[in-house]
Amino acid sequence: MTATARDSLHAAIRAAFAPSPPERLGVAVSGGGDSLALLLLLADWAAQGGPGLLAVTVDHGLRPEAAAEAEAVGRRCAALGVGHAILRWRGWDGRGNLPAAARAARYGLIARWGHERGIGDVALGHTADDQAETVLMRLARGSGVDGLSGMAARRDSRGILWHRPLLGHGRAALRDWLAARGEGWIDDPTNDDPAYDRVRARRTLAALADLGITRDGLIATAGRMRLAREVLDRAAADLARRSARIEAGDVILDRAALADAPEETRLRLFAHALAWIGGADYRPRLAALTECLGRAEAGKRATLHGCLVMPRAASLRLTREPAAAARAVAAPGAPWDGRWRLEGQAAPPEAEVRALGEEGLALCPDWRASGLPRPTLLASPALWLGRRLLAAPLAGRPDGWAATSLRTAEDFTLSLFLH
Repeated sequence: MTATARDSLHAAIRAAFAPSPPERLGVAVSGGGDSLALLLLLADWAAQGGPGLLAVTVDHGLRPEAAAEAEAVGRRCAALGVGHAILRWRGWDGRGNLPAAARAARYGLIARWGHERGIGDVALGHTADDQAETVLMRLARGSGVDGLSGMAARRDSRGILWHRPLLGHGRAALRDWLAARGEGWIDDPTNDDPAYDRVRARRTLAALADLGITRDGLIATAGRMRLAREVLDRAAADLARRSARIEAGDVILDRAALADAPEETRLRLFAHALAWIGGADYRPRLAALTECLGRAEAGKRATLHGCLVMPRAASLRLTREPAAAARAVAAPGAPWDGRWRLEGQAAPPEAEVRALGEEGLALCPDWRASGLPRPTLLASPALWLGRRLLAAPLAGRPDGWAATSLRTAEDFTLSLFLH
């Protein structure tokens, strides 16, 4: 690898976080070539005055070698003077889509790790090859503009800014850089298993080269789609400023403004509101989205993406679905359900934040004075000690505690541009 190529990798790292790098940065490291290269590049930057660096590895427990590989990453981090944590997922029940479940678990675990350490930015090792494979897989699924715009270089999700500083560099170049440094890396055998869509996409892409369908061509297509997506997002953001307001973490949309907007724009805003409330990584599929909005506009309640849509005469109120919120549990002071933080006086060690629910609402006789709908309060944060309700700030029982929303009205509009 030439000196120019090496310099371009270091420059890409700095450019990805310009103009205001975070003071502390997390990096997800599996031990594979891409993530190891990212770790070393970031460690070089940290040694030269860049952000303080902490690394994290997720052991999905799906291969017997995974635990030893995670420990090996830890030893490499220790040699670099980088703090390292191993997060373990044991949630696979053998049903559904394993890659999707593992991915969701990975992001969820890393986000919680970041929140607990005050880290708001995490770097990921996706490359130009990953980008092309992603676009090809989405093309096969019939994705539209959003899907074909590929992975974003920066994305806001789960209260974390996820950065992909190596999207402009190929897998082979990173391995050349590692080899020049005398570094080895871990080869995950699942990366060659045709049971996985990404592996099949990688092989298909190689076979399509004779037709002129190449990695760089797909990346160029993604770039053009991103330009189109920016225009569509700006239209949705303009509609949000005119039609949306935030109350107690709910999104309230003006029905008249929605009705006057082009279908693509109102569906885009509606999908964004659902994902913003529910903390989902992706918008719902178009058919489900269209059906849900149609039901709401016809005056019927609807649920989608972990959210409840409640029609009113002049508005649609989107709130967290109580059944979805009921699954969330957190320690006092920690983020709860990706939406709230409950803080106050000293709590018993066994206390935990859970949804208020029907049982808790029955213990809040003045809840109607809040002016909030019953479903909103059912999905609101409350402090519990077993079955004893200690506090429910949104339902008129603060008892020395306050609920702070992790998402603001400004966040709602700005996050339209951070995918």
